[in-house]
Parts: sequence; structure tokens; C-alpha cells
Amino acid sequence: MSEVLVVKLGGTTIADQAQVLAEVAAVARRRPVVLVHGGGKRITEWLDRLGVKSRFEGGLRVTDQAALEVAAAVLRGVVNSELVAGLRDLGVDAVGLSGVDGGLLISERVPGMGLVAHVVGLRRDLLDAILVGGQVPVVAPLARDEDGIVCNVNADDVAAGIAAGLGARQLVLMTDVDGVQDADGRRLDSLTVAEAETLIDAGVIAGGMVPKIRAALAALTWDGAEAVIADASADAALERALADPTFGTRLTASRRAVGAA
Repeated sequence: MSEVLVVKLGGTTIADQAQVLAEVAAVARRRPVVLVHGGGKRITEWLDRLGVKSRFEGGLRVTDQAALEVAAAVLRGVVNSELVAGLRDLGVDAVGLSGVDGGLLISERVPGMGLVAHVVGLRRDLLDAILVGGQVPVVAPLARDEDGIVCNVNADDVAAGIAAGLGARQLVLMTDVDGVQDADGRRLDSLTVAEAETLIDAGVIAGGMVPKIRAALAALTWDGAEAVIADASADAALERALADPTFGTRLTASRRAVGAA
């Protein structure tokens, strides 16, 4: 199992993520880090300006050609460049790329969602070469499907696919909520695969949290691996996600939940 840390950030403005980005930079000086980012809110803002309606199913954006063009421009052009520049300002040798570059991500189309794909494999040697060079890959969630068509990919799915492909011990999915809640609205400190599936089937976990949970579980391919869902806006969010078992929600392959906060 690898000591590489995979972190997924949302795609809000660089100012909103200054604190957690500084934490990413600090961790990157101690261990290899891969940073994956989303950009859903900013994509929606740009689509609204262009008069293109956004539609979601199961927490995923249905993506037609017009939406894909906006998504590619925002994700690879705007958000990725901002994060790379932000890390370099912090003294980190960051490199921006998407899942299309070098065939980094191997993906297949998601039926009924338009130009949307999900990750099924990773060109590990490309990331290894970047990491061995002491650089931080900053990955935008785009990939070519089995027919070579560029598609939008859920950023949590990308982060999980990379974590699984690298055998990473830790995956941290930063979000705008403090973790996963039970039926009574209490945050759960931890979840097993079975417990998560039960909550999804019962409708307790719903909306955009479903693909996030599915992605986190997909990353748990190695004994001892863990995925953490945590609030990026909290003080010392990344540090606490890595070390504090009472912060966020930890997902493991078999360990029983320790209860609600």
C-alpha cells in the first residue's frame, strides 16, 4: 500500500480554498500528494450565463455537447490553472493535467447521462513519473471514453479511481458538509461498506452524496485503506481529516461504525 495521499477539492474560487490549499502544500512537503478537483458550481454559473439549463440525475450532471464544452473550459482552463498557480505560489512544484492528457484515466460511458464517463482504470506510470520528480499532479475530471470521446467525469470518481490505481492508503474527499448523516441528522464518525449501502437503500444518503459515497467505497481496494469525507471550510480541515477520527466521516472496508458525533 502506498503512502501517496489523494485529495479531492471542490471547484469554488481560489480565495474560498486558500486555507485548505495551504494545507495541501504543507502535506506535499512531507509525502507524495495527488490533487483532484471538481468545478460543478462554477460550471453551472457559466451555463446559466449562456442560457443552458443544468440537469442532474443521481447526483451526476447530465452532459450534452454544449455543457461539455463549458465543463472542459472551466475545469481544465480556469479551475485547474488557478489551483496550479496557487500551489506554485506556496512553493509547491505543481503540474496541471486532466484525465485526457497522456491517457491518464481509462473510462467508460455512463448510460443515459450523455457525455459522462466513469473511471475504470489508470495509467499509473504517468503519475508515478510526476510524483517521483517531486511534483504534485493537479487533475481535472475529464477523460476519453472507450470510443475516444472526451467526457465529463465526476471528480469524486476520478479521485477514487486514482487512489485505487495507486494503492493509496488515504483518500480525502473535501466537501461543503461535515460528513455523512444518519436518519436523525447526526454525523457518523465512520461507515463500513454494508452500512453505507443500507443507508443508500433507505434513502438516508441521497442526492450528490450518493456518488461521493460510491466513489469512496470504490477506493477501498487495499487492507487498511480509508476514505474520509470532510468539510473543507473547517479550521485545519485536511490535518484533522488525516489524523482526527472524530472529524468528518471515515469509510473502511469492514470496520464497524463507532457511532455518531
